Amino acid sequence: MLKSKVIYMDYAASASPNPSSIHLFGVEARNKLQNARKEVANILYTQPENIIFTSGGTESNNLAIIGIVEKYLEIFYPRGSRTVLGEGRSGKKFQDTFRRPHIITTNIEHPSVLETFKLLEKRKLAQISIVPVEPNGIVDPKKIKKEIKENTVLVSVMYANNEIGTIQPIKEIAKEIRHYKKETKEILETWEHDGASTRNFLAKKYPYSKIPFVSGLPFFHTDAVQAVNYLDINVEKLGVDLLSLSGSKIEGGGRVGILYKRKTVPLVNIFGGGDQEMGLRPGTENLPEILKFSIALKLTNKIKEKEGQRLTKLRDYFFKKLPKEFILNGDLNSRLPNNINITIPKIPSDLLVIELSVRGVMVSSKSACKSSSKDGSYVIKAIHPEIDRDIGGLRFSLGRDTTKSDIDYTIRSLSIILKKLKKWYD
Repeated sequence: MLKSKVIYMDYAASASPNPSSIHLFGVEARNKLQNARKEVANILYTQPENIIFTSGGTESNNLAIIGIVEKYLEIFYPRGSRTVLGEGRSGKKFQDTFRRPHIITTNIEHPSVLETFKLLEKRKLAQISIVPVEPNGIVDPKKIKKEIKENTVLVSVMYANNEIGTIQPIKEIAKEIRHYKKETKEILETWEHDGASTRNFLAKKYPYSKIPFVSGLPFFHTDAVQAVNYLDINVEKLGVDLLSLSGSKIEGGGRVGILYKRKTVPLVNIFGGGDQEMGLRPGTENLPEILKFSIALKLTNKIKEKEGQRLTKLRDYFFKKLPKEFILNGDLNSRLPNNINITIPKIPSDLLVIELSVRGVMVSSKSACKSSSKDGSYVIKAIHPEIDRDIGGLRFSLGRDTTKSDIDYTIRSLSIILKKLKKWYD
């Protein structure tokens, strides 16, 4: 006899229905999860199996970067074949006996990318190249290509900067990488089919090459966390192999992130645990937050063009109303529609943040992930090395609720503050 009342007795698996469970509630949860995955995949113009749900943008970035590096090491140098670096009894330093993978990024990336690069270098797991952006906060794609080596496995460049709002030429960078891949593929094909002398020559250049893997290198990752609200995230048009998003930057997007991974990209699971998310991100999926994310992303994608145009007008109006003594941080035109980042000479940005806060205007002086650091903004330092770290930059970022009257009040408040502070700092 079937019971009319449903009794849930799978609390050991999860207090709420678990998408991994095979009972009715689990199947329903899994269907919701897969529908959300399809919604996200459609917006990115990819297949559902290429979408990996994570806890946020930071985890997505880490999975992309460390996952590629570890895959390279797994293929070329299985554990046990790597020499530990250090000093022998005589004090003589050991040399690398394996060719560490090489990865490339810029000097204004989000800390979740930049610090991960530095950590891999510190642990002797990768060689890194950090390409400086131009004074306008935009990287030259040709300088990226110039840094690519035979053992370069990954290029990671953010789509739009979180502090100064500059938009990077992702399509152009992807084009330069494709050109490099084409050249490499031609060399490897020559190696396969040409005579012994050519093979011997190339064997020195690619001493440990596994042809199928090398011909796909380097892979291209972009952190699109700040770009998602306003820019095209069609992964095919962008030409990227990996792309990170975060729900925390989308209104109503929940505490969840995604990593898009092109089917041909070989990642490894950098965590221990189960086989959820195509075996790359273990742990029970956060279904309520994933559902919020898919709904919010769909709405954002629907309104982004109209909202972008509205905010561009407000942003430009803001710039026109600003006091004349400000310094613009980042390119005026190739920037997000909601971003205004300026420096007021001689006046510390943190002081301006506090003064504006007292008047009910909430702004920031650097990345939230570095807000507790005593150092100034490394992004501002990268484009304006002449500016003292305590002066830094002041970021005003607009959103769906921002109105023209909000900007008028902010400008009036800033003018009053500057009039007061100039007596102290002139």
